[in-house]
Amino acid sequence: MAMLRPAILLLIILTLVTGGLYPLVTTLLGQWWFPASANGSLLRINGEIRGSALIGQAFSSEKYFHGRPSATAQSPYNPMASGGSNLAGSNPALDNQVAQRVAALRAANPQASGEVPVELVTASASGLDPQISPAAADWQLPRVARARQLPQQQVAQLVADNTRRPLLPFIGQPVVNVVKLNMALDALQAH
Repeated sequence: MAMLRPAILLLIILTLVTGGLYPLVTTLLGQWWFPASANGSLLRINGEIRGSALIGQAFSSEKYFHGRPSATAQSPYNPMASGGSNLAGSNPALDNQVAQRVAALRAANPQASGEVPVELVTASASGLDPQISPAAADWQLPRVARARQLPQQQVAQLVADNTRRPLLPFIGQPVVNVVKLNMALDALQAH
Protein backbone atom coordinates (compact mmCIF):
# COMPACT_ATOMS: atom_id res chain seq x y z
CA MET A 1 0.00 0.00 0.00
CA ALA A 2 2.89 2.34 0.71
CA MET A 3 4.11 1.96 -2.90
CA LEU A 4 0.64 2.32 -4.42
CA ARG A 5 -0.06 5.81 -3.09
CA PRO A 6 2.92 7.56 -4.77
CA ALA A 7 2.20 5.71 -8.03
CA ILE A 8 -1.43 6.86 -8.07
CA LEU A 9 -0.42 10.41 -7.13
CA LEU A 10 2.18 10.46 -9.94
CA LEU A 11 -0.42 9.12 -12.39
CA ILE A 12 -2.86 11.90 -11.46
CA ILE A 13 -0.20 14.63 -11.70
CA LEU A 14 1.14 13.43 -15.06
CA THR A 15 -2.39 13.03 -16.42
CA LEU A 16 -3.20 16.62 -15.47
CA VAL A 17 0.07 17.96 -16.92
CA THR A 18 0.18 15.95 -20.17
CA GLY A 19 -3.55 15.58 -20.71
CA GLY A 20 -4.71 19.03 -19.61
CA LEU A 21 -2.06 21.66 -18.99
CA TYR A 22 0.25 20.93 -21.96
CA PRO A 23 -2.57 20.81 -24.60
CA LEU A 24 -4.10 23.97 -23.13
CA VAL A 25 -0.80 25.89 -23.26
CA THR A 26 0.05 24.74 -26.81
CA THR A 27 -3.47 25.60 -28.01
CA LEU A 28 -3.32 29.06 -26.46
CA LEU A 29 0.16 29.75 -27.86
CA GLY A 30 -0.90 28.49 -31.30
CA GLN A 31 -3.95 30.76 -31.27
CA TRP A 32 -1.82 33.69 -30.17
CA TRP A 33 1.20 33.26 -32.48
CA PHE A 34 -0.33 31.54 -35.54
CA PRO A 35 -4.12 31.92 -35.45
CA ALA A 36 -4.71 31.23 -39.17
CA SER A 37 -2.55 28.10 -39.15
CA ALA A 38 -3.92 26.86 -35.84
CA ASN A 39 -7.45 27.08 -37.22
CA GLY A 40 -6.75 25.06 -40.37
CA SER A 41 -5.51 27.73 -42.82
CA LEU A 42 -9.09 28.30 -43.93
CA LEU A 43 -9.77 30.24 -47.11
CA ARG A 44 -12.75 32.60 -46.92
CA ILE A 45 -14.64 34.69 -49.44
CA ASN A 46 -17.08 37.21 -47.99
CA GLY A 47 -16.93 35.40 -44.65
CA GLU A 48 -17.84 32.04 -46.21
CA ILE A 49 -15.33 29.19 -45.87
CA ARG A 50 -14.32 27.91 -49.31
CA GLY A 51 -11.68 25.40 -48.26
CA SER A 52 -8.26 25.12 -46.73
CA ALA A 53 -4.94 26.23 -48.16
CA LEU A 54 -3.58 22.85 -47.02
CA ILE A 55 -6.00 20.55 -48.86
CA GLY A 56 -6.51 20.41 -52.60
CA GLN A 57 -9.88 20.38 -54.32
CA ALA A 58 -11.08 18.55 -57.42
CA PHE A 59 -11.36 21.14 -60.20
CA SER A 60 -12.64 19.71 -63.48
CA SER A 61 -13.91 22.76 -65.38
CA GLU A 62 -11.70 24.02 -68.19
CA LYS A 63 -11.75 27.52 -66.66
CA TYR A 64 -9.83 26.32 -63.60
CA PHE A 65 -6.29 25.12 -63.11
CA HIS A 66 -6.20 21.45 -62.17
CA GLY A 67 -4.08 20.11 -59.33
CA ARG A 68 -2.51 16.75 -58.72
CA PRO A 69 -4.75 13.71 -58.94
CA SER A 70 -5.95 12.49 -55.58
CA ALA A 71 -5.67 8.86 -54.53
CA THR A 72 -7.83 9.19 -51.41
CA ALA A 73 -10.59 6.68 -50.84
CA GLN A 74 -14.27 7.28 -51.59
CA SER A 75 -13.86 10.77 -53.05
CA PRO A 76 -11.00 12.99 -54.26
CA TYR A 77 -9.19 15.03 -51.61
CA ASN A 78 -11.03 13.30 -48.76
CA PRO A 79 -9.08 14.38 -45.65
CA MET A 80 -10.56 11.52 -43.64
CA ALA A 81 -8.92 8.97 -45.97
CA SER A 82 -5.54 10.53 -46.64
CA GLY A 83 -3.07 8.28 -48.39
CA GLY A 84 -1.41 7.44 -51.66
CA SER A 85 -2.35 4.75 -54.14
CA ASN A 86 0.41 2.43 -52.85
CA LEU A 87 1.09 1.33 -56.43
CA ALA A 88 4.74 0.60 -57.11
CA GLY A 89 6.46 2.23 -60.07
CA SER A 90 6.62 -1.21 -61.69
CA ASN A 91 2.88 -1.87 -61.31
CA PRO A 92 1.03 -2.05 -64.67
CA ALA A 93 -2.07 -0.49 -63.03
CA LEU A 94 -0.06 2.67 -62.29
CA ASP A 95 1.21 2.75 -65.88
CA ASN A 96 -2.40 2.49 -67.13
CA GLN A 97 -3.58 5.27 -64.80
CA VAL A 98 -0.76 7.57 -65.87
CA ALA A 99 -1.37 6.85 -69.57
CA GLN A 100 -5.10 7.59 -69.17
CA ARG A 101 -4.36 10.83 -67.31
CA VAL A 102 -1.84 11.94 -69.96
CA ALA A 103 -4.37 11.25 -72.73
CA ALA A 104 -7.12 13.14 -70.88
CA LEU A 105 -4.81 16.11 -70.19
CA ARG A 106 -3.64 16.22 -73.81
CA ALA A 107 -7.26 16.22 -74.99
CA ALA A 108 -8.25 18.97 -72.52
CA ASN A 109 -5.14 21.08 -73.25
CA PRO A 110 -4.57 20.92 -77.02
CA GLN A 111 -2.59 24.20 -77.08
CA ALA A 112 -0.15 23.04 -74.40
CA SER A 113 3.33 22.33 -75.62
CA GLY A 114 5.95 20.00 -74.25
CA GLU A 115 5.67 17.04 -71.95
CA VAL A 116 2.82 16.79 -69.46
CA PRO A 117 4.29 17.73 -66.05
CA VAL A 118 4.64 14.67 -63.87
CA GLU A 119 2.68 16.09 -60.92
CA LEU A 120 -0.43 16.42 -63.09
CA VAL A 121 -0.52 12.65 -63.65
CA THR A 122 0.74 11.24 -60.34
CA ALA A 123 -0.85 11.51 -56.91
CA SER A 124 1.10 12.71 -53.91
CA ALA A 125 1.82 10.52 -50.90
CA SER A 126 -1.03 12.09 -48.93
CA GLY A 127 -3.42 12.46 -51.86
CA LEU A 128 -4.31 15.93 -50.54
CA ASP A 129 -1.59 18.26 -51.84
CA PRO A 130 -2.97 21.55 -53.20
CA GLN A 131 0.32 22.62 -54.82
CA ILE A 132 1.77 22.17 -58.28
CA SER A 133 4.94 23.55 -59.82
CA PRO A 134 4.85 26.83 -61.75
CA ALA A 135 5.72 24.77 -64.86
CA ALA A 136 2.57 22.67 -64.39
CA ALA A 137 0.49 25.85 -64.06
CA ASP A 138 2.15 27.34 -67.16
CA TRP A 139 1.38 24.14 -69.10
CA GLN A 140 -2.36 24.64 -68.38
CA LEU A 141 -2.29 28.41 -68.93
CA PRO A 142 -3.52 28.49 -72.58
CA ARG A 143 -6.63 26.44 -71.73
CA VAL A 144 -7.57 28.57 -68.72
CA ALA A 145 -6.95 31.87 -70.54
CA ARG A 146 -9.06 30.72 -73.52
CA ALA A 147 -11.90 29.43 -71.31
CA ARG A 148 -12.02 32.65 -69.30
CA GLN A 149 -11.46 34.87 -72.34
CA LEU A 150 -8.52 36.58 -70.67
CA PRO A 151 -5.13 37.48 -72.17
CA GLN A 152 -2.50 34.84 -71.46
CA GLN A 153 -0.21 37.53 -70.02
CA GLN A 154 -2.80 38.44 -67.39
CA VAL A 155 -3.28 34.81 -66.35
CA ALA A 156 0.51 34.29 -66.34
CA GLN A 157 0.86 37.29 -64.02
CA LEU A 158 -1.75 35.78 -61.71
CA VAL A 159 0.23 32.52 -61.65
CA ALA A 160 3.40 34.47 -60.84
CA ASP A 161 1.60 36.38 -58.07
CA ASN A 162 0.41 33.10 -56.53
CA THR A 163 3.77 31.35 -56.72
CA ARG A 164 5.34 30.83 -53.31
CA ARG A 165 9.12 30.64 -53.33
CA PRO A 166 11.21 29.18 -50.51
CA LEU A 167 13.23 31.52 -48.34
CA LEU A 168 16.44 29.86 -49.56
CA PRO A 169 16.62 27.96 -52.88
CA PHE A 170 18.06 24.78 -51.36
CA ILE A 171 15.17 24.48 -48.89
CA GLY A 172 12.54 23.65 -51.50
CA GLN A 173 11.05 24.45 -54.86
CA PRO A 174 8.59 27.16 -55.91
CA VAL A 175 4.97 26.01 -55.76
CA VAL A 176 1.58 27.33 -56.80
CA ASN A 177 -1.41 26.65 -54.55
CA VAL A 178 -4.12 25.65 -57.05
CA VAL A 179 -7.00 26.44 -54.69
CA LYS A 180 -5.74 29.98 -54.02
CA LEU A 181 -4.94 30.52 -57.71
CA ASN A 182 -8.45 29.49 -58.78
CA MET A 183 -9.98 31.71 -56.11
CA ALA A 184 -7.87 34.61 -57.42
CA LEU A 185 -9.11 33.88 -60.96
CA ASP A 186 -12.72 33.99 -59.78
CA ALA A 187 -12.07 37.22 -57.88
CA LEU A 188 -10.44 38.76 -60.95
CA GLN A 189 -13.45 38.00 -63.13
CA ALA A 190 -15.91 39.11 -60.44
CA HIS A 191 -14.52 42.66 -60.65
